Amino acid sequence: MKDLVHEPERRRYLIRIDGQVASVLDYRELGDTVAFVRTFTNPPYRGCGLAAELVRFAVDDVESRSRLRIVPSCWYVEQWFDRHPDRRALLDPRTA
Repeated sequence: MKDLVHEPERRRYLIRIDGQVASVLDYRELGDTVAFVRTFTNPPYRGCGLAAELVRFAVDDVESRSRLRIVPSCWYVEQWFDRHPDRRALLDPRTA
């Protein structure tokens, strides 16, 4: 079973598979922006597209719950936005 979760008290999004943390995206809210600072997938789960799924989940959540703009401080998130130019409007224009 796969669960996508937002844990605002820990400032992170994660995917759990059968109760085990498989992938994590850490963030920091900074004024009118949210910086996605680290994406990590545990080795047994790498290569399955979980990080991309998690970034999409986080981007969708930020878009639906706020007017914050995203700062892709993590190289993986930056590459994700390069592969999804239709979502670039969500980026903070000061960093895009």
